[in-house]
Amino acid sequence: MESYQLRILDKSIVTHDTYAFKIEKPKGYSFVPGQATELSLLKEGWEDVRRPFSFTSLPKDDFLEFTIKTYDDHEGVTKRLGDAQVGDKVEIGDAWGAIAYKGEGVFLAGGAGITPFISILRDLRQKNEIGNNRLIFANKTNEDIILFEELKTILGHKFQNIIENQKDSAFDRGRIDKEYLIKNINDFKRQHFYVCGPEGFIIAVNKALEELGAAPDALVFEK
Repeated sequence: MESYQLRILDKSIVTHDTYAFKIEKPKGYSFVPGQATELSLLKEGWEDVRRPFSFTSLPKDDFLEFTIKTYDDHEGVTKRLGDAQVGDKVEIGDAWGAIAYKGEGVFLAGGAGITPFISILRDLRQKNEIGNNRLIFANKTNEDIILFEELKTILGHKFQNIIENQKDSAFDRGRIDKEYLIKNINDFKRQHFYVCGPEGFIIAVNKALEELGAAPDALVFEK
């Protein structure tokens, strides 16, 4: 497996704890929207600590982008990346991943699980192929919604938010559970379901979808 040492070209704020990093793109490097790679920060003591991150750029872009949620409450790669600056170096490997667009359906994301869907939705928009795709995005508070304005522009009324911990949110309240799916999805048998988020989220949502009639091969998620 190839590895590439690359400079951070730009770092911008996305939410209160999320940043978009643009980094150099190796000549000939390719990926499919939805895929990820392992990334490490080339700082002393962190060179061998690799974590998977999804590409949020488009394959045709002349840079690679990662939209990364940082966690200050524990020492880890994301916390270190929160402190990283333009000019710092990272190392990545080849692209991999099971999440890829297979046809119209419902995208179900929990928190940072939106990241593999960002490249897919940007790519569909570039091709004018958004069609009937929908996104249901679960977060703890309104402030946690990554790229709200862009996703609203791409999807319009087909972008739906559900918030768990903010009582005054104007969005739906709660979690994406079986009851919520029944209320918000009419057809479980003739479309794809793209699921990404924390492991518990993926397990619970997939289980509910299968119980509601979704075929296992219609569920697209990182196995």
